[in-house]
Amino acid sequence: MELYAAMRSGLLVADETGTKGVRLDDHDLECVAATADRVFCGTFDAGLFRSEDGGETFHPVGEETIRESVMSLAVDPDDPETAWVGTEPSAVYRSTDGGDSWERREGLTDLPSEPQWSFPPRPHTHHVRWVEPDPHDPEHLYVGIEAGALVQTHDAGETWEDRVSSARRDNHSLTTHPDAADRVWSAAGDGYAESDDGGETWEYPQDGLDHRYCWSVALAPDDPDTVLLSSASGPRTAHNASAAESYVYRKRDGEPWERLDGLPTGEGVTRTVFESGTAGGELYAVNNRGLYRTEDAGTTWDELDAEWPAEFERETARGLAVLP
Repeated sequence: MELYAAMRSGLLVADETGTKGVRLDDHDLECVAATADRVFCGTFDAGLFRSEDGGETFHPVGEETIRESVMSLAVDPDDPETAWVGTEPSAVYRSTDGGDSWERREGLTDLPSEPQWSFPPRPHTHHVRWVEPDPHDPEHLYVGIEAGALVQTHDAGETWEDRVSSARRDNHSLTTHPDAADRVWSAAGDGYAESDDGGETWEYPQDGLDHRYCWSVALAPDDPDTVLLSSASGPRTAHNASAAESYVYRKRDGEPWERLDGLPTGEGVTRTVFESGTAGGELYAVNNRGLYRTEDAGTTWDELDAEWPAEFERETARGLAVLP
């Protein structure tokens, strides 16, 4: 197992023996993605970095093309040479050679809803918070704009489709599942949502979900009807360690949401970021208290053996990538 946890002030690299070190601790981190051959890390202050030695060393890539802050990353689940970057101001870039070169996919900000996009802490701008490739169609992507829209492309960014009326506006993370064609799940600042028709229409099952400022959503690898969600009452309690109070919920098919225990939640805990495992009910989680793993879709959790830096206890998790 190789694990990469992006906190605001550094990327913690770990394996089954424990922490290997903290990398990129002189940058402002935003996101991370990993394949068997490469680890990508996006920063707010210095663009995109790549490692080709399992996170031992990182070097900048794409700096001649990507000149914005890198806010989101994704790798095609069937083609590790194809990677995607989302930035602030909002733009999407694609690489088809493992990150050696990048091409901007034009037209995103020409969509009719763009004048209504705005990120509240920096209202003069907005960004691509999430890029989610469709595991059933390599040219289909869901793209979450923070804040204002969930948009799509069906031709790898040649053209873009604007938001639909029933979609959430403040999408923080999205997920799909290889065994669930046309289904997509969203954790958004304006609530949870799910679609079973490729994002054309959305439903909002909320029964039992007491905190609806949602941040991270993940599915059990063996069951797309088992959904894990992190949430809080609002942005301050989600992101601000001095006021933090966040929770983790689970929903199974046909059942209401239930609040989970077993990993730190509640007062003092910033919102959790999830990453699905590779089999069964395996999922991973990170928040300001550390790293955790479940093998039963959240019923029980084990804390991973990692040396957790003291400064991470005052931060929010930016991303999590796990390799078997």
